[in-house]
Amino acid sequence: MSKNRRRPAPSHGRRSTVRNVPLRTHWLLLTTLVLTLSAALLLQGYTRHMFDTTADGAPRGRGPASSVPAQIASGGPVVEGAAGRTAGPAARTIALTFDDGPDPVWTPKVLDVLRRNGVRATFFTVGTRVAENPELARRIVEDGHQIGLHSFTHTDLGTASPWRRSLELRESQLVIAGATGVTTPLLRPPYSSGNSALTDADWEAVVQAGQEGYLTVLTSLDSEDWRRPGVERIVANATPKGTGGQILLMHDAGGDRSQTVAALEQLLPRLKAAGFTFATVGDAVSLPTAVQPAGTAEHWQGLALITALRTSDGILEALSWLLWAAGAISLLRAVAVFVAARRHVRMRRRPWGAPVTEPVSVIVPAYNESAGIEAAVRSLLASDHPVEVIVVDDGSTDGTADLVESLRLPGVRVIRQQNAGKPAALNTGITAASCNLLVMVDGDTVFEPDAVRMIVQPFANRRVGAVSGNAKVVNRGGLLGRWQHIEYVVGFNLDRRLFDLAECMPTVPGAVGAFRREALLRVGGVSDTTLAEDTDLTMALCRGGWRVVYEERAKAWTEAPASLGALWKQRYRWCYGTLQAMWKHRGALTQRGQAGKLGRRGLVYLLTFQVLLPLLAPVVDVFAVYGLVFLDPLRILGLWTAFLLLQALMGLYAFRLDGERPGPLWSLPFQQFVYRQLMYLVVIQSVFTAIAGSRLRWQRMERYGSLQVPAGATESAPPAPSPHGPAPVPPGLELAHSWTEEARQAAALTPDAGYYSDLRRPAHPTPHEHPREAPPPEFHGETRWP
Repeated sequence: MSKNRRRPAPSHGRRSTVRNVPLRTHWLLLTTLVLTLSAALLLQGYTRHMFDTTADGAPRGRGPASSVPAQIASGGPVVEGAAGRTAGPAARTIALTFDDGPDPVWTPKVLDVLRRNGVRATFFTVGTRVAENPELARRIVEDGHQIGLHSFTHTDLGTASPWRRSLELRESQLVIAGATGVTTPLLRPPYSSGNSALTDADWEAVVQAGQEGYLTVLTSLDSEDWRRPGVERIVANATPKGTGGQILLMHDAGGDRSQTVAALEQLLPRLKAAGFTFATVGDAVSLPTAVQPAGTAEHWQGLALITALRTSDGILEALSWLLWAAGAISLLRAVAVFVAARRHVRMRRRPWGAPVTEPVSVIVPAYNESAGIEAAVRSLLASDHPVEVIVVDDGSTDGTADLVESLRLPGVRVIRQQNAGKPAALNTGITAASCNLLVMVDGDTVFEPDAVRMIVQPFANRRVGAVSGNAKVVNRGGLLGRWQHIEYVVGFNLDRRLFDLAECMPTVPGAVGAFRREALLRVGGVSDTTLAEDTDLTMALCRGGWRVVYEERAKAWTEAPASLGALWKQRYRWCYGTLQAMWKHRGALTQRGQAGKLGRRGLVYLLTFQVLLPLLAPVVDVFAVYGLVFLDPLRILGLWTAFLLLQALMGLYAFRLDGERPGPLWSLPFQQFVYRQLMYLVVIQSVFTAIAGSRLRWQRMERYGSLQVPAGATESAPPAPSPHGPAPVPPGLELAHSWTEEARQAAALTPDAGYYSDLRRPAHPTPHEHPREAPPPEFHGETRWP
């Protein structure tokens, strides 16, 4: 991407209508969405992964019971904890109770058996299951049965903290009120049994429940149906041994309850025939107001809670599918990029054709580039290919043009113009250029000696209209520099290899790109309708039928932002400009030929991996925290490690292809916690900016003066003579260059131990005759090149 910045344009002409609206509401919306998602996942995690699925009758370690009053331990199964009183059913009265429901399979079958036998029972329901099956809770009440609480997540209240006990009871009461329109004081703690089994911890929970208005209902007779011992055994366990009143425990959920249903078919008629009466818990102990209508506020709060629970279920299911899809697509992308890179390496071993030796015009648009312009220009003059250098000063205020002119370098021309933006500066350079092949380079970029020669070799193929070079980060010190270095090598360059192979290159970076003059003229030059003029231009060339390729051997060194603020501004403009260009060239989706390849390959790729997946990034991060808290932390860490290992392997391969030392990859794990989130937030803000219809202004990136000419560049080739068949040159801009030893020395720099001290010396190719160019193929609309 380009880095030249434009000052705010004066308020005249069509630019006065551009809106520059500061966006604030999108961050509020994003924060709201993230908090809502976090709340949904927190609720989902609590209700699903804090749920205790251990059977009620499973063996438990018995704790001390010294604080349990004797009258409680030996009293009736209905306990008022706050007052220390108990009650029990009258003789030959059985309060039939069912725990753990409602269940969509077994609760209806139990209700059907009870209806056929005219029996009323009490159902102690789990709050989360009431939220899942509110219609069953309503049927329980409508059929004349009593409903009670069995906690919200089936947790052991004796071992829970006081705040969680209150939460469990309150949430259970709310969902019952929302589902049925009634409230109930009846509570059966999970894992409870008879009075004599109460421990000190259990008693503490019973007392707290009593203080909050609940009656604890224990059991005096256990059918042990949770063991699934067989129908006959359940019937035997549920049959009283005497005539005393009983509170009988059975289950309508928690697994396969077919034995329970079958046992009820035999048990109910048999006990009735034996003179026993069935009643609800409230009727059995004479509680006339055991269940009361819920207040309006409680009912609506309960409905809201049920809605929240069901919504969280839907969100989690949707997220699961999205994350699986995103993971699969990302893995496929990694495989595709790897395979494409290998094929690209083999493909690029074949020459493009006869060596391209014709001279090149290098256009350097500059706005306040005094910190690095001298190094940039001198590196271009040190090229081992004939060049002319045109510096277009776009109204700089820091003396950029004066500095270049004061160097008095042969082959360098300075053109001054009023500040009009980078696209205008590039178009000025295109008009002034005297060569058919043009290289465009930012004013903060230094070329290696063979970069120009390498980047123009693909033009041996007449279908090629533009070439992307290999931009590398020069100021790669510190974590931020290393992270950008990794991104350039692993992200940008691997993608360019894939784009080249698929013939859908979306961007020739402003730092290092070459163009056929004919191609530029056919698309009308560089447009200023987007902030990413390089992407816009590249897409226009693809839609015009030209091939755009990647030449990784053409290396140039560019300054990267040295602060998070500067990086944000740069990437925000890049991303927003790319979105503008994608929208501008969306018509390529339905076109044929080279344009169709850009649309159906390049644009879809950009939309998927540079827009949609980054928008999911906050969701992934929130979900990762959710997994660490509520799921298996080792599994989550394992997945993250596998993802990081995949990135590291891709990084090693990309660094090897680029001839880079792999040392900076040690910082890759840390990149996931700061840099990645910053890049995703950039995408999010860019999308909101685009939706809002706002337009960003050009902003100049701070220069740091870290550029130097590659060491060893002590000899240089002459500047460009007029080529055979030169492009028309405006009057007064003809060049008559001569190259002397004095000029060579003026362009040279002494070796430096900086970033370039390890670069090889430039090659010195044998001069070739400039080949005659074949006449360009004719364009007819979207005609494909042969």
